Amino acid sequence: MKIVVLDGYTLSGSTNDVKWNALSDITDDYHIYDFTPPEQVVERAQDAEIILTNKTVLSKETLLQLPKLKYIGVTATGYNVVDLIAARDSDITVTNVPNYDPSAVAEMVFALLFELTRHVSIHANSVRAGDWSQQSHFSYHLQPLTALRGLTMGIIGLGHIGQQVARIAQAFNMDVIAAQRTPQAIEGIQTDSVENVFKNSDVVSLHCPLTTETRHIVNARRLALMKSSALLINTGRGDLVDERALARALHSNQIMGAGLDVLSQEPPSIDNPLLSAPRCIITPHIAWATRATRQRILSLTLENITAYLAATPKNVVN
Repeated sequence: MKIVVLDGYTLSGSTNDVKWNALSDITDDYHIYDFTPPEQVVERAQDAEIILTNKTVLSKETLLQLPKLKYIGVTATGYNVVDLIAARDSDITVTNVPNYDPSAVAEMVFALLFELTRHVSIHANSVRAGDWSQQSHFSYHLQPLTALRGLTMGIIGLGHIGQQVARIAQAFNMDVIAAQRTPQAIEGIQTDSVENVFKNSDVVSLHCPLTTETRHIVNARRLALMKSSALLINTGRGDLVDERALARALHSNQIMGAGLDVLSQEPPSIDNPLLSAPRCIITPHIAWATRATRQRILSLTLENITAYLAATPKNVVN
């Protein structure tokens, strides 16, 4: 059996701190590629029975050129990189790794939020530059500092991550309101319409799936509903946000700030309007990427393969 990993760098990371060696427990014939350009997918996976991918696209055209392929393991929750209809027609099983670590993403929400409210890096850089040494007073601040206690956290989407964000917000003595596709009663959380969540929240955090209905759920109309002191956090999907509308809202001081771990195009084009927007913090899609989380994804991926080979497949998406 031949296993080909098309983009192993995603889990191994720049420091190579997560190892793919455990594949040897399944087969001796495995090949790890850090990245695979589209034009090399067929060549590299020609004789593979199993392919593992994270972001490398497996289109219908590609799948038709891989006659030995029987199984695709997506090393992520989202599986839009695979043409599921073509996979089904070719009798190829596709699995994913759902809900691998809601806590990691929820923690990133608050890392971004604290940077926007306490401006840690601005002050740390100031101290390093010698500014504190030249002060006549023991304390100074370069930006207004905001406490979370008493603020309202608005959550769009109450899945596993959204609920974890709510629990953390409550621990910081924030009020929590939420909009969700399927209403459910959760203690301490007031549910409301999307519009009212944008209107009444001090912080809006996005945790809904990306669908045709939720694409640009953050748009000019909803940004206009937000308080001028409000903050937007997005650790979900980049296309949940109309980036040009958000950039305009930041330039015009319509809202106070934004913390984003995802963008509509990754890596972003150099002319993405948010790269030059004021009070906008952007990190390179790292909310999920702690070592423990990446190791867990790999372990669950291997469990998926083992279950498939035992004729008891799990986490099947097609």
